[in-house]
Amino acid sequence: MARDEELKKRWEEVVQKLSSKFADGETLDLDGIIYLIGVQELGQLHRRFKKDEKLNLMHIAICRLLEPYGYYVFDYFDEQGWPHYNVKEALPNLKAGEQSVLMKDAIVNYFLEAEFIS
Repeated sequence: MARDEELKKRWEEVVQKLSSKFADGETLDLDGIIYLIGVQELGQLHRRFKKDEKLNLMHIAICRLLEPYGYYVFDYFDEQGWPHYNVKEALPNLKAGEQSVLMKDAIVNYFLEAEFIS
């Protein structure tokens, strides 16, 4: 199977599984899945987040997702348990579609590593 087809199949599996578990019948979009990964990485699953915290959760997720690609490196957890990352290599200038493919690939790899999908 071609790499693009495999990514598409696995991405659809991630969306379907997460949507059925967290979205009450709705289909989660890329941002929603990034948010869920941020919550997972923070580990504070049963609390409500303020608007600025939600943006920080998405930042955490993006850093964690792109860490294996060499763009970020984990630094430390602060006193509230929030992870902090440092930029290791600047992200290349990507078009919107290329950014989306990179993030979907990173998300699929994240859930493969976690054995959420196969």
